[in-house]
Amino acid sequence: MSNAKQTEQMREGNGFIAALDQSGGSTPKALRLYGIEEDAYNSEDEMFDLIHQMRSRIIKSPAFTGEKVVGAILFEQTMDRDIDGTPTATYLWEKRGVVPFLKIDKGLEAEEHGVQLMKPIPNLDALLERAVKAGIFGTKERSVISAANVGGIKAIVDQQFELGMQVLSHDLVPILEPEVTISISDKDEAEQMLLAEILSHLDAVPEGKQVMLKLSLPTEPNRYKPLVDHPKVLKVVALSGGYSRDEANEKLAKNTGMIASFSRALTEGLSAQQSDEEFNAMLEDAITSIHAASVAG
Repeated sequence: MSNAKQTEQMREGNGFIAALDQSGGSTPKALRLYGIEEDAYNSEDEMFDLIHQMRSRIIKSPAFTGEKVVGAILFEQTMDRDIDGTPTATYLWEKRGVVPFLKIDKGLEAEEHGVQLMKPIPNLDALLERAVKAGIFGTKERSVISAANVGGIKAIVDQQFELGMQVLSHDLVPILEPEVTISISDKDEAEQMLLAEILSHLDAVPEGKQVMLKLSLPTEPNRYKPLVDHPKVLKVVALSGGYSRDEANEKLAKNTGMIASFSRALTEGLSAQQSDEEFNAMLEDAITSIHAASVAG
């Protein structure tokens, strides 16, 4: 059963969720932004070693605690590794007071009907069992909406909830993430369709269970308030979706009850070349600003 203290921490949501879950495809870009070029590593193993060092440095930083960072989303390889000899998820919760989540999706299908569904996830039950053993609280699964297409949006929400039910059956809390691309011309319309579709699915969530939702910052502030207030929703979190940290924070602060789950906007400006003092100061500034925007609403 999900840890009651962790559930309470997520419900109170007095902070934000750090998304530290870049996977194989997005790792080179994350490392490049961190000041490590592709010629610095010769294999995928070396690449993942470097990104784990970056994540460990973030997690061990003095400002990275449950006081402002209520949760963190991990990539599967991060869950399987340790920090100073302690498994990462255990380290997060026991040493930092941060609730651990696991990214479980395996990437996206080609676009059809204006959306990209998730690719099949082989051996998902086995992965979820491993996650439970590792002390993971919940999961995250992302798909993408690029047009206000009713059929496409219905398909994406159907898939998200079907997967969410499988996650719930393992007593884990799913973060359903149907991301609306922020640059599309019909974003406002797509959000309205998405909201209606999610609301129509929530009643099917079993009694006593809750899901979380990770959504793009809405065009109209508080559009997702009906989800924030829904008894079957533990928390609604926002992705930065390509906005700069300042822009994302500004938009987030206008949404009551929604908290951040930023990835690139969290690590913006951090570099492998910084001294620990510089690195920690910059990360503390980022954490402080994202926390402020998350609790503003």
